[in-house]
Amino acid sequence: MLRVSGLFAARSAPMVSNTPVRGIKSIDFGGVKENVYERSDFPISAVQSEFKNDVLCMLGYGTQGRGQALNARDNGLPVIVGLRQGASWEKAKSDGFVPGKTLFSVDEACSRGTVIMYLLSDAGQKAEWPAIKKHVTPGKTLMFAHGFSIVFKEQTGVIPPPGVDVILVAPKGSGATVRSLFLEGRGINASVGVFQDASGRAKDRALKLGVGVGVGYMYDTTFRSEVLSDLYGERGILMGAIQGAFAAQYEVLRAKGHSPSEAFNETVEEATQSLYPLIGKNGMDWMYENCSTTAQRGALDWWRPFKDAMKPVFEKLYHSVETGAETKRTLDANSRPTYKADLEKELKELRESEMWRAGKAVRSLRPENVKK
Repeated sequence: MLRVSGLFAARSAPMVSNTPVRGIKSIDFGGVKENVYERSDFPISAVQSEFKNDVLCMLGYGTQGRGQALNARDNGLPVIVGLRQGASWEKAKSDGFVPGKTLFSVDEACSRGTVIMYLLSDAGQKAEWPAIKKHVTPGKTLMFAHGFSIVFKEQTGVIPPPGVDVILVAPKGSGATVRSLFLEGRGINASVGVFQDASGRAKDRALKLGVGVGVGYMYDTTFRSEVLSDLYGERGILMGAIQGAFAAQYEVLRAKGHSPSEAFNETVEEATQSLYPLIGKNGMDWMYENCSTTAQRGALDWWRPFKDAMKPVFEKLYHSVETGAETKRTLDANSRPTYKADLEKELKELRESEMWRAGKAVRSLRPENVKK
């Protein structure tokens, strides 16, 4: 991630020069050049000017909606939030959104909003679209943080009318990270795309809105490319595959007589606390160059067999994503009345597994967690 200098103070418009540092930059990504758009390309004064006559209506106040709404507000943009009464409503109130002024019912917020930021869950977007679409009228902007509903419209029914800009600003991380990096004066990276350009300025507005919600730099994508890579990645190496790999290695170590603490430390703790941060900072090539010769030889000998074993699974996964099978499974599961109870059973299985109970004990022993 590119670091961007300058600290953004919470609840106040950040001090950023009105003079762009440079134009759009072309970066060589492993031999392929791509355009990258940095925050410095879009002074905050230009972002504020772009949306001075707009009302940004945030629908959804999970971690992503909350993070983006707070960042946009702190950047001096006119933000309102549309919610039902309940826990999210109370959370928005505690964050300073005022009922009747900046916090409204979903219907009222949509009627006031000119930029509708549709950040409900994927299942929520499907369920709420019949009530939302009457407010998506010509001249407005419909913004997504994920391409799911648009790309799989046959399953979601989310079909924007003509005359509306439909844009994508997709941060590559959780909403909590979107917020925390903004407060640190940095900024998460994001992909940006345009599905429908009614105004002729949809791309420019998407980029400026990205800066407005706290993004540090952006790169081009399409709605389809974003959703396929996102669904694939989170089911793969980001969460699904990594849990599978952790569990497989841990179970083999335990079956061979190693203790839970040893198995967990060798499988998870050393990876997450020592090696992964170094890989993230310097790259895997650096990691291979800077480990013991024994570890180096073993890693070089074994990475290809692991790749050969896993690649068919990844190909099967991508096919499931590409064909919409994953989308159908997600919508079906998340729409069940018993969804929360069913989810808790699955999470309980993970939480109460020996590996993650061992992990809880190991984490408690980290120096920063030891009570003095």
